[in-house]
Amino acid sequence: MNKAILIGNLTRDPELRTTQSGISVCTFTLAVNRRFANQQGIREADFIPIVTWRQQAELCSRYLSKGSKVAVAGMIQTRTYDAQDGTRRYVTEVVADEVEFLGSRNQAQYHEEAPLPPEPSVNIRGDEPDFGEADSGDDELPF
Repeated sequence: MNKAILIGNLTRDPELRTTQSGISVCTFTLAVNRRFANQQGIREADFIPIVTWRQQAELCSRYLSKGSKVAVAGMIQTRTYDAQDGTRRYVTEVVADEVEFLGSRNQAQYHEEAPLPPEPSVNIRGDEPDFGEADSGDDELPF
């Protein structure tokens, strides 16, 4: 089984390209914090290259930007290519099957702004959402 699930932040804006056959491909790098701090108390991060294809590539390019928090599920893939200097290069990347945009639109700085639906406020006790309705009292309850 080859399945990778990652949550992190984009290190730069995504890059959208089109193949010769007209298929969209979007690449970006995801900074994923390690679970534990090193001996100096610093939490290091790993920088994972991500590849998305077709409609998902277009959506990532359109709505994500540097710093956006995303969850990615996909498979790890390795490939090789010959560089211009004649050396063989090896690349390991995650080909994303799913990309979930996390965080609010205000945090992610979307390229296109759209109004957000109002969020319910929390009542004083904090255990139930307050949807702005007046308290009808127990007298009007049918049971």
